[in-house]
Amino acid sequence: MNPNLDKLQPYPFAKLQALKEGLKAADKPHIALSIGEPKHAPPSFVRSELVQHLDKLSSYPLTKGLVSLRVAIAEWLRKRFHLKQLCAETQVLPVNGTREALFAFAQAIVTPGSKVLMPNPFYQIYEGATLLAGAQPYFINCVKADGFKPDYTSIHESVWQQCELLYICSPGNPTGALLEVTDLQQLIQLADRYDFTIASDECYSELYFNAASPPAGLLQACKDLGRNDYRRCVVFHSLSKRSNLPGLRSGFVAGDAQLLDKFLLYRTYHGCAMPLPNQHASIAAWQDEEHVRQNRTLYRQKFDAVLDILDGCLEVGYPQASFYLWPRVGHGESFARELFCQQNITVLPGAFLARENERLNPGSEYVRMALVATLEECVEAARRIKTFCS
Repeated sequence: MNPNLDKLQPYPFAKLQALKEGLKAADKPHIALSIGEPKHAPPSFVRSELVQHLDKLSSYPLTKGLVSLRVAIAEWLRKRFHLKQLCAETQVLPVNGTREALFAFAQAIVTPGSKVLMPNPFYQIYEGATLLAGAQPYFINCVKADGFKPDYTSIHESVWQQCELLYICSPGNPTGALLEVTDLQQLIQLADRYDFTIASDECYSELYFNAASPPAGLLQACKDLGRNDYRRCVVFHSLSKRSNLPGLRSGFVAGDAQLLDKFLLYRTYHGCAMPLPNQHASIAAWQDEEHVRQNRTLYRQKFDAVLDILDGCLEVGYPQASFYLWPRVGHGESFARELFCQQNITVLPGAFLARENERLNPGSEYVRMALVATLEECVEAARRIKTFCS
């Protein structure tokens, strides 16, 4: 067996299940705010495209994906991030959701023994990918004093010299914090100086609340520097959150053509081509923005209603983006346990999404609440949480 498997920690939801084991919940309907699984209805036209192309199940798909899908993705990226140019042939690669691709990317490009830097708290795939690639995770604490953004200026030069891959997540999971264009450009300059790759997880980029100021992206920051080759930079996007299609397992990687060429070689052997019906359905999703605007409206309604109820009883506010609340509650595990027992609401302790680093687990005083349930359920949950806190 691969000895690195022993380095993997239980997934956050396995820890959550262990935390709840043996507890008796209040006699109320259960409301889950723990898992970031979109519950809004998928676009009907995407379902229609999927059904219309079921006959394609008789054909093997190419790992590189349909030309028409890569073109649709490239067009979306150009419009969304104001890019001057992006080659659908060499700078775009469809993948089976960002989770699979974020993991596989490290296996393809990381040298065993090197360092992989990541935010803390973080999406646990970053850590697992690093460990199974034989590399060492290096955590950068994200604390309130820094706006929940990693302080990259605190990293010693010796660490950057050993770094081969930097995972960034903007909008951040679980905090919703954003990296601005200037932040991203500083990271690009560091990547040039120390010769590492930036993997930007942007799967929450379309869940924002200020229509006049959508979150910036890494390729956009490259463009503003006049770097249309996107050297050392790749971005990961998904239809799961943007289009409420987590079960379609559809996303893409885009950026540096040289990196994607090697990643495509890896994936050809990996055997992870997206089924053709899924590709046709994905084309329809990437070409439509109206359903995405409607999706943002639904989340905005839930955030407005929930935060109005929680005002004054929890230390929490609007995230810059994403569908998570990140309230400070004192001791996250105790809060989650008692909330379940008294109100039958499940939230995720922030400590389960972070690691102790520099004598601090930056998630320990927080819980993550995913506002993915219906508006009515979210409002009911907020009322129960207010009762619990009072």
